[in-house]
Amino acid sequence: MLRVGVIGYGYWGPNLVRNFTEASNACVTWVADPRAERLALVASRYPSVKTTLDPDELVCSPEVDAVVIATPVATHCDLALRALASGKHVLVEKPLAHSTEAGRRIVDEAARRGLTLMVDHTFPYTGAVRKIKQLVDEGRLGDFYYYDSVRVNLGLFQRDVSVVWDLAVHDLAILEYLLPQKPLAVSATGVNHVSGQYENIAYLTLFYPDSAIAHVHVNWLAPVKLRQTLIGGSKNMIVYDDLQPAEKVKVYDKGVTMETDPASIYELRVGYRAGDMWAPKIDGREALRLLAEHFVRCVQGTEEPLTGGEAGLRVVQTMEAATRSMAMRGTVVDLNQERSGE
Repeated sequence: MLRVGVIGYGYWGPNLVRNFTEASNACVTWVADPRAERLALVASRYPSVKTTLDPDELVCSPEVDAVVIATPVATHCDLALRALASGKHVLVEKPLAHSTEAGRRIVDEAARRGLTLMVDHTFPYTGAVRKIKQLVDEGRLGDFYYYDSVRVNLGLFQRDVSVVWDLAVHDLAILEYLLPQKPLAVSATGVNHVSGQYENIAYLTLFYPDSAIAHVHVNWLAPVKLRQTLIGGSKNMIVYDDLQPAEKVKVYDKGVTMETDPASIYELRVGYRAGDMWAPKIDGREALRLLAEHFVRCVQGTEEPLTGGEAGLRVVQTMEAATRSMAMRGTVVDLNQERSGE
């Protein structure tokens, strides 16, 4: 039985406590939060769980085998390093850290101590994204052409991070999971409409090998909530709408073929293919439950982390590079140089 301590009982913490409480081979023994009123909620719902205002009391407790961190991103590095130094396995809420340097420190410390480190990138555990991954791995899309995502809503404004670190992180984690190839470069533009705050609208473009491309639009100032993604390949195309109650993923047998007539280099023949649409069955199990149980199995040594520290670090590297690109009004930042310069 994996004994779990959760640091942070704000927006996401209650979901983590509930899922680890209900997960197989796990139990929550401690919860830490600096607000007494939040701990009172824990005590009323989980009377057997110990609570503390001091995260160090949780980290040092012999009744905790693994620490789950659900706190502001600027605190992730310090808390994760303290937990690892105490011999605890660690699951960190997205993103892994506030910088590449901080993320690398966490990853290296976990590796040095032989402890499990995972990042709570939840989308790769959803039934929709796992189905898309299956289609990609089976070659149903053919050659990957593009990923085009719109992730917008009205609020919630974050005080400590930009819209890129709050919303685009989800698409970067999905791309990290779906594609074997990694982005070569990123260009980003963004603006801030609230004085003294971070960007609330941003557009990211990621460049991949073989002319593949990804575009992510994130926005805290949209009048409606949209979570729509188009994925194009040489064989099939996918529409993924996360807000649909059913048929979140639709696969279209549509595309184009282009052939140049050898007799004339100026003649380009374009053929359009319009076949059927089908909606595959999606696993409806809660993604966070799957993540929690996967984390337990990783600690037990029976599985390798799907969203491990290195994957989380690559997402942070891309967001950090995108932030620099925004500051330079869209200048392309080479990610290979970023990785080699860690």
